[in-house]
Amino acid sequence: MNQKQREALLKLSAYELIKAEDLSDIRAEGFLFKHKKTGARVALIPCDDSNKVFNIGFRTPPEDSTGVAHIIEHTVLCGSDKYPLKDPFVELAKGSLNTFLNAMTYPDKTVYPVASTNLKDFKNLVDVYLDAVFHPNIYKEENIFKQEGWHYHLEKESDKLTYNGVVYNEMKGVFSSPEDVLDRVTMNALFPDTAYGVESGGDPKHIPDLTYEQFLDFHRRYYHPSNSYIYLYGDMDMAAMLNYMDKEYLSHYDYLAIDSELHLQEPFKALKKVEDHYPISDDSDSSEQQTYLSYAALVGDPFDNKRLLAIEAIDYALFSSPGAPVKEALIKSGLAKEVSGGFNDGILQPFYTITAKGADHAQADEFVKTIKKVLRAQVKKGIDKKALLAGINYQEFSYREGDYSVYPKGLIFGLNMFDTWLYDENMPFEALKNLDDYASLKEEISKTLEKGQ
Repeated sequence: MNQKQREALLKLSAYELIKAEDLSDIRAEGFLFKHKKTGARVALIPCDDSNKVFNIGFRTPPEDSTGVAHIIEHTVLCGSDKYPLKDPFVELAKGSLNTFLNAMTYPDKTVYPVASTNLKDFKNLVDVYLDAVFHPNIYKEENIFKQEGWHYHLEKESDKLTYNGVVYNEMKGVFSSPEDVLDRVTMNALFPDTAYGVESGGDPKHIPDLTYEQFLDFHRRYYHPSNSYIYLYGDMDMAAMLNYMDKEYLSHYDYLAIDSELHLQEPFKALKKVEDHYPISDDSDSSEQQTYLSYAALVGDPFDNKRLLAIEAIDYALFSSPGAPVKEALIKSGLAKEVSGGFNDGILQPFYTITAKGADHAQADEFVKTIKKVLRAQVKKGIDKKALLAGINYQEFSYREGDYSVYPKGLIFGLNMFDTWLYDENMPFEALKNLDDYASLKEEISKTLEKGQ
């Protein structure tokens, strides 16, 4: 961004500059604005990357497992005031020059990112998405809700009445996967008193409980600029883009106090044990050990970045490195055929899981005892420092490379920013400032190696 563009950005009358930050890790500068009239949060990363990225997200905490947030994600892309096509999303996918085009529902947010290297195409994508989220056809066409959410289905009179719908069928597939069932049960069990205690994607048992009016009410409540998080990245005239968003969309709204706050789960007084089931195919050998055992615990908060990076290094040292002690102990003891560790972030209370596949239900207590025994031994003698250092070096290398395969790096930057931005509107850039924490962790480990510990 040249000096003239920077000055134009800072002179915008419709926005208030909250802060500007040096993002030296990615060789850029970050700007956080607030739209004065609505309170919409706007984060910008102007840089020389031609692969431009836009994202608008909303905090959408579900209150039940009807999948309303997921259904709205599908339905708003089924036509809007400016673009009344039946399925503009499909048309864009076919005719746009986009490098990314999608929408995603998370346990606590819904996001609508697009990317393109062509400026004209990029502006068109942004306009289609903004009109979709703010002016969708869902209020005019109830059939959109029925098509994407759920409806009764009957091929002929003699058939049994069934349910159908895009999201309904999608979630039936999700609920048939043992790994997906385990992930859902684990999160719901860890956070029973919060938004994470229900299924944001929708439980097929409960999706048909959702009414059309409840569906519309959810959109009215959360899809408002006052509850929005807007992100722009790349080589473009940022001031012009912000002026356009204000003139065409944001200025048409007034500020609205929206309660979308996410709440912490109170700690349990004792270890909680939960059992659930998943479907197996008819040709599966029922004599085989098909139980999954999983041990999960909270490991910090999203604002302690150094701690979370350290957890990822510990994950490598204990579960992935050659001779990883927890994995080795569980397999050698015969408690599991496969063992994995999993760090789960991107929510208000990150957690870690240790999972055994091909286990025996009767050995659940022994599974937990073995994990605790190994972890206590690691604390007492110290985790292998060379393995920790290798884990950190690998993470840092990947972070510096910024190679996200087919995904634009600006897209990943923006999605990662939600790890803190969603929970503190003044902290959007923490996920892009890791190098100092990597250096600090390596220094601490190196000192213990020098002392022979």
